[in-house]
Amino acid sequence: MGEYSRFIDWDKMDSTIQDQDAKELTSTEFQDLKQLARQGYWAKNHSLRAKVYHKLINDIPCRTVTPDAHVYRDIVVKIAGKRNSGSLPLPEFVDNSLVPTYCLNAEGIGAVRKIISCIASQFPDISFCPALPSVVALLLHYSRDEAECFEKVCRILACNDSSKHFIDQTFLAFESSCMTFGDLVNKYCQAAHKLMVAVSKDVLEVYSDWQRWLFGELPLIYVARVFDVFLVEGYKVLYRVALALLKFFHKVRVGQTMESDNVQQDIRAFVRDIAKSVSPEKLLEKAFAIRLFSRKEIQLLQMANEKALQQKGITVKQKRQNVHLAVHAENFKSEIVDVKKMRDIWSWIPERFALCQPLLLFTTSEHGCSLSRFYSHCEGHEPTLLLIKTTAQEVCGAYLSTDWNERKRGGNKLSFFGTGECFVFRLVPEVERYEWVIIRHPELAMTGPEQGNNSSHVSDPPSATSLPSDPSDRLSPFLSARHFNLPSKAASMFMAGGMECIIIGGGDGQALYIDADLNHGRTGHCNTFNNQPLCSESFQIAIIEVWGFKDTMSN
Repeated sequence: MGEYSRFIDWDKMDSTIQDQDAKELTSTEFQDLKQLARQGYWAKNHSLRAKVYHKLINDIPCRTVTPDAHVYRDIVVKIAGKRNSGSLPLPEFVDNSLVPTYCLNAEGIGAVRKIISCIASQFPDISFCPALPSVVALLLHYSRDEAECFEKVCRILACNDSSKHFIDQTFLAFESSCMTFGDLVNKYCQAAHKLMVAVSKDVLEVYSDWQRWLFGELPLIYVARVFDVFLVEGYKVLYRVALALLKFFHKVRVGQTMESDNVQQDIRAFVRDIAKSVSPEKLLEKAFAIRLFSRKEIQLLQMANEKALQQKGITVKQKRQNVHLAVHAENFKSEIVDVKKMRDIWSWIPERFALCQPLLLFTTSEHGCSLSRFYSHCEGHEPTLLLIKTTAQEVCGAYLSTDWNERKRGGNKLSFFGTGECFVFRLVPEVERYEWVIIRHPELAMTGPEQGNNSSHVSDPPSATSLPSDPSDRLSPFLSARHFNLPSKAASMFMAGGMECIIIGGGDGQALYIDADLNHGRTGHCNTFNNQPLCSESFQIAIIEVWGFKDTMSN
């Protein structure tokens, strides 16, 4: 099979991959490469894929001093010696990851360990990189020798273009990517997320496996198709495919009994055997059908998750915090919800705040029905959770991303603020969460400049210049109004407060409107939150509670 066959066991290789289907890469323009990669243009030709990989990786901007094939030939004997390469210990930073063999022969399987050991000697700054064994094993299928594979992997690791990101190399980056993936699942795979919450003790533990699904469990024919697009389009592709895998898992398993009492193992088994239910083409088709946020918005979320981890001192691997334990049964007391319902709510909040535990800030049963006391107890806390129980025993609420102190920016006018992470929910009579409608339908966002008519009773949202220039300075930067070209200013109406009322949701109606006496409220169909009512159109309030988020690392 030519010059790229040294490390391959062709009896294991997909029989449809033949080199006689001679093709050439006719264009190197990004849009053309993007289309060709998604179509699988070089997927059926082993030599062409190897040549395309060489070109794409060779074009990656790298640090001035990046180890190449010559370095590998100089150091491999010293590092590997004459030992059986199969006995070479893997560096700690791969975290006992799977070392997939894919379709490698015996020589190739041994070469993977040698290459990883040599990479470890040249990249002392790598502290956590569980995807590395899979990437090395994959690229070895498309390399003429070990040194060439070593150089390809080094170029991917040494990329110095801040706009590109290929492989996580620290625990902080890896853990924040897991949190980001959990946030994306919460937005785009709500049915699957609901199943994960129901059957797993710790959803964060399940989502921490997302890279293993791609770089470890996925068969070669699938991971190679993913890698084709990944090299062209970058890290966002990995999120897309992992979300698609979870969607397919849910579709296949919904209504069925889990094969084990461990959903983590069930998902791994599903991904390993994915050929039984989904083709590579269908997997990518599903992945790119997801209307995912832009790369910039995902980077903002990743930054916020990293900052949350840094503030809690979680920068190196340690025993994972069980997210369900954030709501301690022995310490949690609410007059509105029990521990189970609060844990359900906790599964909806952004992952960086799932590291915290609930802290009661305000309750009308203790602090009285005073709007000024409501504000004084809630200001300085971001985010907060609002819970309402009506005299008809209905229970609803809202996750509010922004400090209530922001209301003062409007002066004496009632002004809206908050971010697209806000959502409202209903717990009784049935459980339902309602998102900001543009999260579900991003096509509603305009491509032109932001437009909108000012309302006489609502001041303009804060301008971009009035907000911090560094998005990481805010705990909830994701999807704030300045990051979207919105169809109208009403589309950014998430929360508002004055001395006359509190409003959650805006636009053509209010999802929740609470009078100043905190005794009466109204609700209705609201375009901002999925055009759904939360409870009775007009209701009398029995009790209100507001919860903050307490750092679990604090005493």
